Amino acid sequence: MKQAFNLRLATETIAKDAQELGVSIEELENISIKVSAEIIQQPALQLVLTYQVTLPSQILANQFNWPTWQQTQVNFTDYLWEETCLECFIAGSKIVRCKTDGEDVVASDQTEPHKIPLQQATAYIEINTSPDGRYAVYQFESYRNPSILPPVPLYETDGTTRTSVGWRNCKELADTSGESHLSKTPMVVQTPAHYERSFSLPITQLQNQQYTIANMRIEQIHPCVILWFGETDLYFAPGHTSPPDFHNRDYWPNFEL
Repeated sequence: MKQAFNLRLATETIAKDAQELGVSIEELENISIKVSAEIIQQPALQLVLTYQVTLPSQILANQFNWPTWQQTQVNFTDYLWEETCLECFIAGSKIVRCKTDGEDVVASDQTEPHKIPLQQATAYIEINTSPDGRYAVYQFESYRNPSILPPVPLYETDGTTRTSVGWRNCKELADTSGESHLSKTPMVVQTPAHYERSFSLPITQLQNQQYTIANMRIEQIHPCVILWFGETDLYFAPGHTSPPDFHNRDYWPNFEL
């Protein structure tokens, strides 16, 4: 089962952006970005995110900053949002251990407020990836908090290893048949106007069929994208504030897997 998202362009500066890129407003509105989220079991339980970008014109494709995949680039890198960046925000309630009986419980918004620190109900993680293989995974206690830059990395349970993503696409191939072969091979199929990347994050499953990541029950998921065309950046998300703010949780869809 997959959860699908159609990302929309933030339109506050669309007239200026179209003029800078030498295209019509309609062409910018016709940029298609689809993201799917899927839970897979093999080789281990993981959440797979696949981003598909389709540009409606060669003029846009010629200006598109989409770095080529390089295995040597796969490492934790800050400030990826300053270039073409595939992002995803995941939010939910922290899993906390009860000191009295040793059982794991979920800290949710419905639990008595005095028993849960505020950040346990508002925590979230931010995933940044570049098409060339670079990535970053950050953690926040609440809205943009901590406010330092670069943000605080998310660490594995050992407290010293930074959380990483697992890339599922390792090459770019010209597609002459017009068909997608992603289901048959881990390699990316790319036409001049179609671009795709897929990566995964390890997750765990609770007894009640709910999924967790980084000791947090997944309740909301917000895939979004920043595309750079030369010096012009465009923002895409399922929903937008004005001006765009990917961190605003009011616009994040519920996680339905």
